Amino acid sequence: MSAADFLAQLDQLSEEALLAFEQVDSLEQLEAQRVRFLGAKQGLLKQVRNHLGQVPPSDKPAAGQRFNQVKQAIEGALAAAQQRISTAAEVGAVYRGEDPTLPGQPLELGHMHPIHQTIEHLKEIMGRLGFTPTEGPEVEDAWHNFDALNIPEDHPARDPLDNFYLDPASMGGSAGGPGWLLRSQTSTVQIRVMEQQSPPVRIISLGRVYRPDEADATHFPMFHQMEGLWVEAGVTMAQLKSILRMFATSYLGAEVPIRFRPSFFPFTEPSVEVDFFWRDQWMEFGGAGMVD
Repeated sequence: MSAADFLAQLDQLSEEALLAFEQVDSLEQLEAQRVRFLGAKQGLLKQVRNHLGQVPPSDKPAAGQRFNQVKQAIEGALAAAQQRISTAAEVGAVYRGEDPTLPGQPLELGHMHPIHQTIEHLKEIMGRLGFTPTEGPEVEDAWHNFDALNIPEDHPARDPLDNFYLDPASMGGSAGGPGWLLRSQTSTVQIRVMEQQSPPVRIISLGRVYRPDEADATHFPMFHQMEGLWVEAGVTMAQLKSILRMFATSYLGAEVPIRFRPSFFPFTEPSVEVDFFWRDQWMEFGGAGMVD
């Protein structure tokens, strides 16, 4: 899909949504239009967003920015319609003899948790780059957690002291059982996706993982990971580096130098580790502020 076609879809959707929210005159109609345009599963805005991955990479930043503008405009029209209908209902209540001084519905206090805010932000960034968020179980078997990732039974990563095994009789699957444990990495989701879907595959997996680390300023027995998987003919390390650079720029808000370092992982070849150098504290290859 060309960028022009994608932008045309956005403009048409924006025009239809703004007109629809302007014309609703009841809560039932408002809810129907909200589901139609902003529904989490089958909403028209979500359907258009799925086409973003087909836009050429050079046009994705501008297309993603326009998508966010349209989304904000539709959400603003929804809020305005809610306010208009609520005000009309309050005025009508006075003329029907209802007492407007009685206590109303309690307000919901609080805010979205910072971790959830971060997860949604990461999903939004990677969604603009064409990656689909995918989830998987937190209680896993040893095959998905280790064997399918080419981690053999004698590998230190499978040690009972480094994992939360739930089935002591078959830890790691070595005694003929599945070796149930709390997943130690979100790579298990990649395996499950590849079992069910043929290439091309372009997903990210986000969620909680568990390792029996001693709690301190940088460690905790439960923490969150995000991993990406792209399986398609012709994908190169250059594209990986471009994706990581665009992610770093979008998330950290500036042009961020990145560095690839050769490393060994049993489930990828070639394998590298990546450093992000953030803000003014970094120095050439090793300054403060480096994030692995």
